[in-house]
Amino acid sequence: MTDNRVPPPLTAGERETLRAFLDYHRATLAMKCESLTDDELRATSMPPSTLSLLGLVRHMAEVERTWFRKVVNAEDITLVYSDVNDYQVAYDASDATRTDAFERWQAEVEHSRRIERETESLDTVVHAARWDTDVSLRLVMVHVMLEYARHNGHADFLREGVDGTVGA
Repeated sequence: MTDNRVPPPLTAGERETLRAFLDYHRATLAMKCESLTDDELRATSMPPSTLSLLGLVRHMAEVERTWFRKVVNAEDITLVYSDVNDYQVAYDASDATRTDAFERWQAEVEHSRRIERETESLDTVVHAARWDTDVSLRLVMVHVMLEYARHNGHADFLREGVDGTVGA
């Protein structure tokens, strides 16, 4: 694996730090998928789990879309992979391809980056209708970062299971 990740700054403001850590975790997921075939990306861990690297990429497209577009930007849109808001659909990568999954994920990441940049403050409060609660942009950024961190741990094991590659 080629590690092209940009390390987060050691001394920066809060927003820059959150942005950098989020991008670092996004890059980690991409790195875990580097140089694998579609079949390898669809490889599952162990029964009964159907978790795969490609399923994680698809899931993170949904996470980005939900938190930044649906919550922060209040867009009335369905999920990327389900028009009935079934979050589990994204995990089923049995017929998925790298090209499609990565294009959709990267498109959602770009929307998220734009929305974050255009949102005035980390203290901006928005209503998360699905959970019927108010949240700040700060909470959204931290939550999405934690989603990546958690799933990057899964990606470590999945990648090791595919070709023995470990680390970062």
